[in-house]
Amino acid sequence: MELKKIRELMQQGTPMEMGSELLQAFAKYAEEALQLTTEINNRYHTFEEVRALFSKLTASHIDESCILFPPFYTEFGKNTKLGKNVFINACCRFQDNGGIEIGDGSMIGQGVTIVTLNHDLNPKTRHNATPKPVKIGKNVWVGASCTILPGVTIGDNAVIGAGSVVVKNIPANAVAVGNPARVIKSLT
Repeated sequence: MELKKIRELMQQGTPMEMGSELLQAFAKYAEEALQLTTEINNRYHTFEEVRALFSKLTASHIDESCILFPPFYTEFGKNTKLGKNVFINACCRFQDNGGIEIGDGSMIGQGVTIVTLNHDLNPKTRHNATPKPVKIGKNVWVGASCTILPGVTIGDNAVIGAGSVVVKNIPANAVAVGNPARVIKSLT
């Protein structure tokens, strides 16, 4: 299965069922992601070299204005899209199967986890996983150690306080904190 088709199926929310063609195709790219993240994380690289490796990992062009501080972890990598002037601090984990989009000028704090898969509650089908995208707008600041769950959209200029768990959409220009994250004020 071609990468374009895998991305399309995952962005549509097609379940990744045990033994399926989709899961088998994903596994091939997961091995590549492990290889590339090992290279990124276990040797010194200039910012330019990290961007080049991250471009390979995501199969997309990463703008020269973006900065990524290793270590960085992902199990797929091919469904992450970054705008310009994006900063990703150290120790972030992106489970990007369902798609992660990060808008221009956004800052992702140290140790942030972005999750785009969820498992079925039924014990008989619990090994299946359903992808849902995460979209982070422009000029968003996600504080250290936040977790963003599948299907969440964070609006432009929002701020997510350190340690928050984002389980639902956050509007533009909002400050949200806590577990679960709730809006505590507006920036406008």
